[in-house]
Amino acid sequence: MVDRKKKIKICDKVKVSHKEEEDRISQLPEHLISEILDHLSTKDAVRTSVLSTRWRYLWQSVPGLDLSSYEFSKFDAFVSFVERFFNSHRESWIRKLRLSYCSLGRSYLESWIDAVTTRRIQHLKIDYDGYDKKIPLSLYTCETLVHLRLCYVTMCSAKFVSLPCLKFMHLENNEYPNETTLQKLISGSPALEHLTITRAPIYDDANVVQVRSHTLKTAYICEFAEVVIDAPLLQSLKATVSSTTNFHIVNLGSSAKLDFDLSYMRCSSSMIHDILTYIPLVRELVISNGIRKEIFQYSKSGPLLQFRDLSRLNVEFSKFDLETLPTLLESCPKLESLVMFVFFRFFLQKLVRDESMRGKKKTEPKVMFSTTVPQCLVSSLKFVEWRRSIAGYERELELVRYFLKNSKILEKFRVDTYYAGKAKCAFLQELLTMPRCSSVCELHCSLIPKNIFG
Repeated sequence: MVDRKKKIKICDKVKVSHKEEEDRISQLPEHLISEILDHLSTKDAVRTSVLSTRWRYLWQSVPGLDLSSYEFSKFDAFVSFVERFFNSHRESWIRKLRLSYCSLGRSYLESWIDAVTTRRIQHLKIDYDGYDKKIPLSLYTCETLVHLRLCYVTMCSAKFVSLPCLKFMHLENNEYPNETTLQKLISGSPALEHLTITRAPIYDDANVVQVRSHTLKTAYICEFAEVVIDAPLLQSLKATVSSTTNFHIVNLGSSAKLDFDLSYMRCSSSMIHDILTYIPLVRELVISNGIRKEIFQYSKSGPLLQFRDLSRLNVEFSKFDLETLPTLLESCPKLESLVMFVFFRFFLQKLVRDESMRGKKKTEPKVMFSTTVPQCLVSSLKFVEWRRSIAGYERELELVRYFLKNSKILEKFRVDTYYAGKAKCAFLQELLTMPRCSSVCELHCSLIPKNIFG
């Protein structure tokens, strides 16, 4: 009996503590609860109205709307809900508007954006899938806007753009009446720090995209037009390039991170020249297998490439291109971190560019290192990661053994393993018995399921 009473008392205390915790939240001032609800979607904020009578109408005080028309059974109900929101905030400021919808009349879109641009809007996100989707001119002169995301909309021709507080701009598959409209959006944002532009050639006939900004820090560009980069403070540039794309890098921040992916067959020689011009200045580089092959092919007739300041490298290889690894290591004397992704089998079949090689078996290459150990292994390399799509490279243990044997200050070597059972034990045992030049080197192994890509 004594034990039962103790248990009941303990449970009562737990219930009381939970009640007290709930009371503390409910007793917060309305403006603080509104701040909390502002971090939720409108759908989730409305759900809090069932908690108690205290919470029934609190969601209506949230200065923002984050809603999708797909959350309503009827589109008219979505429009009616949005209209009621604007009517209830006629005199108050609106911090954010995030709408995903389809088949909305132009008059609705214009009136809604006009409503928020005159009420100190900071976050605007429009994802549209339909017709008659032009963005009104009032958007171009919103003085309080900080975040702007526009997807699948049509931009009006802009004579003047002034977005003095805008820091984040995300433009995805929009239609532009001319090249100058996009350029004015960028140049008219003097505080811009983060930019994303993605477009397919079907959306407009723009020939040149000029990214000129003295404040820009990060940029992601996926373009089929010619691109000019002039951003002296840029810290990170990620670009997906196609066979028709030319990237002209006029100016780039020192110590910037470059991330290039090749989506089509070949890139232009002028773009490869620009990449080679700026790689020696950057400290971090991410390149796909296609770009890596283009760079080495372009430089084949000249002297050995030298990327003297490069400290971090993330690179793709097909297993038939691993023979270029020694040259790559010799080109990076100050390399500290190396991440290699090696793809095999069906990945290779998708990426093979020479149609005459399809269906033919290629001999697996043997990676040949010279007797002189690359400088980076002697003095700078601290981290190596070996990633794979699926198992398939028979000589991988030879490569691992080379790195462990010759890397004098290596601190960590991470490798994926696809083995199971006895094969896994044998693989790990061989790894552990390999001689290590560095006394502080740690081995980290990740077990990857064989069917992860199947």
